[in-house]
Amino acid sequence: MTKNNQSSSAGKTGIMRFFGRAMKNQAFSMFIILIAMWIVLAFMSPYFFTVSNIFEITLQTAVVAIIAAGETFITLTGGLDLSVGSTFACSAVLGGLVFQATQNLFLSLATTLLSGLVFGLINGLLITGLKVPPFIATLGMMGIARGFALIFSRGIPIFGLPPTYMWIGQGKLFNLIPIPTVIMVLVFIVAYLLLNYTRFGRFIFAIGSNTEAARLSGIPVAKVTIGIYAICGLLCGIASTIEAGRLGTIQPAGGNGYELLAIGAVVIGGTSTFGGEGSIIATLIGAIIVTTIRNGLNIIGVNAFWQQVVNGMIIIGAVATDQMRRHK
Repeated sequence: MTKNNQSSSAGKTGIMRFFGRAMKNQAFSMFIILIAMWIVLAFMSPYFFTVSNIFEITLQTAVVAIIAAGETFITLTGGLDLSVGSTFACSAVLGGLVFQATQNLFLSLATTLLSGLVFGLINGLLITGLKVPPFIATLGMMGIARGFALIFSRGIPIFGLPPTYMWIGQGKLFNLIPIPTVIMVLVFIVAYLLLNYTRFGRFIFAIGSNTEAARLSGIPVAKVTIGIYAICGLLCGIASTIEAGRLGTIQPAGGNGYELLAIGAVVIGGTSTFGGEGSIIATLIGAIIVTTIRNGLNIIGVNAFWQQVVNGMIIIGAVATDQMRRHK
């Protein structure tokens, strides 16, 4: 074999190894899947791969992605939060009622975020203090928060939001990038730094890998658990503010089904439902994939009922793939 052939063979081997290592990275592999989906949908419809539609996808993704970021923190510990949709609705309603009473935008937004935080704290205290399993605690909170949202608002949507509030959901940076997209990016940057460069983030992965070992090693499992549920509740409040601004109204029935979309984004992003393994960036890509499916199927004219079927199949497939990978 000549020297040129040897160098060519070594180059090909190096490239193969690079892509082999890259595909083992969750975020990279999910990004490749996303790009492949965009290419296929672009061939199926000339209206899909346009600048305006890509930004529309990021706009539609923002609310679910921000909730999914909070859900990722919880899933990494092996937990679950089914109350995110109801927390989303109730925190927005409470903030809207404060605005109606005071006409103070800052106080209204603070109430929304604080309400979401409190609902998350209660979830964490139920799980750590009363030892209620996460599934049961958050299932109960799902009913409680939804009930309060309907009781406080009397089932009537809240209108009359000021232009400043609606700018949060409808404004654009440089008259191009939607403000919800900017907020979403900032949330994921903070979440990434928190998970990868702080003791708190290392504690989360340790608890998900082995809760008892984490406890014996001195990690404050209860405090960390309360913290992640509080973070999830706070992010629900942020997401509800964005949606209220987009719609120009606060709906007490809002957020219905968002828990499934958020959990779907997390598992599609490759975060293990057993905890201890996952990537916040892959969750963001998973959320964009969920939105891309809905957006693309709408553009090519697929019935909305079939979209739910497709979403469900993808979630089951993602979890099944994770199970097989772990078994292997």
